[in-house]
Amino acid sequence: MILFDNVSKAYATKTERKVIVDGLTFEIPARAKLGLLGRNGAGKSTLLKLVAGSAEPDSGHVHRDGTISWPLGFGGSFHPALTGRQNTRFVARIYGIDTEELVGFTELFSELGPYFDMQFGTYSSGMRARLAFGVSIGVNFDFYLVDEITAVGDASFRRKCLAAFEETLSDAGLIMVSHSAKTIREYCDCGVVLDNGKFQFFEDIDDAISFYSERIGTV
Repeated sequence: MILFDNVSKAYATKTERKVIVDGLTFEIPARAKLGLLGRNGAGKSTLLKLVAGSAEPDSGHVHRDGTISWPLGFGGSFHPALTGRQNTRFVARIYGIDTEELVGFTELFSELGPYFDMQFGTYSSGMRARLAFGVSIGVNFDFYLVDEITAVGDASFRRKCLAAFEETLSDAGLIMVSHSAKTIREYCDCGVVLDNGKFQFFEDIDDAISFYSERIGTV
């Protein structure tokens, strides 16, 4: 379960104060599959960071009952001076899981070859996404955060990621950001539309997509 308790978050731009959420109180039940819809700049990624704990609200609290992944496909939590192998070992120690098991899984899954033993700071964006996704799938989280999962690697690697992800989600919750209505429908059963600081929940993902398409634009 993830609970937003009177959470507010905003940041300053060159022209205005951008409100992401204002006094939001909302509960995401365990194992819920939630699609997050909003135009570019609406604050979807910021909302994921609030859930993950990598960003703090200006006021209020986010309560987390269970473990939360970092956004899949995002490697911002990895240390640039460490190799892929060393970063994977570090994650294993943080979460108290078998180090060699996670390293072996991630090395095989990410298909980085010799780059797995090179510094993360030398990786391309695609290589960073491969490592981040491999490590994420190798750790059992209660909630997975996904920011454009289909952007990970080439077509063959994306298919492998999606197959592994479907299996992982059988006993976990999900919060997904995607500009693909097909992907959102495939993985999510409920949805939220985020627009101009307003947060609107829909129990049916099709209702969320229809509302967004009619009021804001095509997903």
